[in-house]
Amino acid sequence: MSGYGYGRNCDPSAEDVRTALSFEGVSHRYKQSEKEALSDICLSVDSGERVALVGPNGAGKSTLLKLVLGLETPESGKIRVFGCPVAQCLRRVAVIPQSITMNWNFPVSVRQVVMMGRYVHLGWFRKPKAADREAVESAMESMGIGDLANRRIDELSGGEKQRVMLARTLAHDGDLMLLDEPLNHVDLSTQEMVFHTLETLSTRDKTVIVSTHDLGVLMVHFTRALFLDKKIIADGLPKEVLTPQTIARAYGFEFHKGYQPWNRSSNS
Repeated sequence: MSGYGYGRNCDPSAEDVRTALSFEGVSHRYKQSEKEALSDICLSVDSGERVALVGPNGAGKSTLLKLVLGLETPESGKIRVFGCPVAQCLRRVAVIPQSITMNWNFPVSVRQVVMMGRYVHLGWFRKPKAADREAVESAMESMGIGDLANRRIDELSGGEKQRVMLARTLAHDGDLMLLDEPLNHVDLSTQEMVFHTLETLSTRDKTVIVSTHDLGVLMVHFTRALFLDKKIIADGLPKEVLTPQTIARAYGFEFHKGYQPWNRSSNS
């Protein structure tokens, strides 16, 4: 299972508090690669925003999230999380990685996985307190998996596993939530539960960044859409940037006349 980093506390200025995440001229190239994974990324995300990170495979979406998590160090530029260097603010960042990156054969129960979300507050070797146990139980109930608490994770369906990971993130109670393609291989009811939860969190000033390929959800469930293909192609309100022209630039193809990317029923 993936874990969290525990950075030193940071004391940002008052003007930085509303800015959950900022990239200033960030470029990144993986070792032994001749091509940049990201090039000159500049963006600022405020607290409470729900941002859809959109782009084709290889566009740099996962790389961007890894940089925020401190799993990669940018080749150039500066990243701030709530006004602090990444390493000093990781305890405020919660993540749901792609399901395919998880080791679902690890012999642990649903409750144990959700409790991992509390380790950012506890540390790895301290015994959970009553408040931690209450946070875990509440998170599982919110995701409708309270009855699965003692089940092993390798016995769960795809949708149940995704609910477990979201419950772990809820238990963490981070202020910046990163979700890397969380809707892959899950049923419609789980998708709707995920979106309802994210919308509720944003009303509490939690910031959400979701990597997704599903253009149909942008208009309904997100306050902002960021189209990426190594560089930022478009960034703004979904109704303003979700256009055939933007998608053609991001994905490298053209749509037929009259295509409406936000209208699933008219595009079948």
